Amino acid sequence: MINPAALSESFNDLDHVLRIEELYLLQRVAQKINSILDLDALLDQIVEDVAETFGYTRLAVLLKDEDTDELVIAAGWAGELCLKGTRYQIGEKDGMSGHAAATASTFYAPDVQKVPFYIAGEEDTRSELDIPLKVRGDLIGIFNLQQTCVDGFTPERIRLLEALAGHVSTAIANARLYQRERDERDRMSKELDEARAIQSGLFPGECPAVDGFEITGICIPCREVGGDWFDYIQLGGGRIGIVLGDVSGKGSAAAFLMSSARSILRMNAQRFLSPGKVLAEVNKILIADFPSARFVTLIYAVVDPASRSVTFANGGHVYPLIVEDNGARFLETESGLPLGIMESEYSERRIDMPVGSKLFLYTDGITEAVNTAGDEYGDERIMAHAAKPEASVSTLYADVARFSAGVAVADDITVVMLGSI
Repeated sequence: MINPAALSESFNDLDHVLRIEELYLLQRVAQKINSILDLDALLDQIVEDVAETFGYTRLAVLLKDEDTDELVIAAGWAGELCLKGTRYQIGEKDGMSGHAAATASTFYAPDVQKVPFYIAGEEDTRSELDIPLKVRGDLIGIFNLQQTCVDGFTPERIRLLEALAGHVSTAIANARLYQRERDERDRMSKELDEARAIQSGLFPGECPAVDGFEITGICIPCREVGGDWFDYIQLGGGRIGIVLGDVSGKGSAAAFLMSSARSILRMNAQRFLSPGKVLAEVNKILIADFPSARFVTLIYAVVDPASRSVTFANGGHVYPLIVEDNGARFLETESGLPLGIMESEYSERRIDMPVGSKLFLYTDGITEAVNTAGDEYGDERIMAHAAKPEASVSTLYADVARFSAGVAVADDITVVMLGSI
């Protein structure tokens, strides 16, 4: 004879075991979906996991379109009226999902045929459950599930699915945040690519031809764009102006200011002023126009092939390096502050360039490059390398790169070499 009390206890134990199993299933699904950051992949995974875990074949995720205040099917089964991308108004006009969205509360219809505002997605649907997806109280969508039998969702299962909906809401919010951040990174990357292309176009496309001289130059920004630049300016009579500058700071702000300073200098250089007067005129404009705490260090040199000489002025820049038969030495000038800070005079210096001599102009990205021990490349190393017969722009850059191997580049590197041939 069957003991009713023992049978009841067995059913209670079985129900308890089933609930524990469902909670484990819920936990596994929640962990899985919370690890996915691609929104489309996440939504597809939600539908797949819920169908596999709970045995539902008719479910969909509808997301709220903030621009139109509509619900849009983003993933799920595709009935005749439930294709992906189908839109519904929020409110009873477009069925139970619209109603649940309008009330921001779960709506369950044990028998859909008894709901006056029900809109059929499939003819044999008999019960439907719509659970709002919310983040910090704000509606972001609806979790829709349907069954072909009347009263297809028990109160326990509804509570379980509501708990799952909370995890789904969090996962969607995280995926959307990641997508916005990824879109912003892509936008910034595209803008930086465009800025790099524009800045590259500001550098000389080829080395100028000057009688008796060979000129080469490179600029390697430490970021996508930078504040270093070099330029060649045709001055007539066979003369050519060489500019090498460094705007304080790095990145896009420095690059923007570099472009402005370049235009101002070119405008004044083409007035055929002497190097010192060019820097003085540029300085006046930058004092008025440059942001506070921003400045430019700059060398402007004029090469005269007729006299095989170079005349230059230095606005607070690292000293040029001349290489002659008796070795390498730095070229100082008497006066010249960085441009854009305060009024200053810019003295000039003229040097002869006999055959075989070389003049190196460079930015502090060369001398301040560090190795893994924290040592700087420094003045002695650049002098030693420049004095080698084979020294050139490319060999100097390669030597600095070998010295600082394993250390991230911290500053732009620009070098121009004028060789007398």
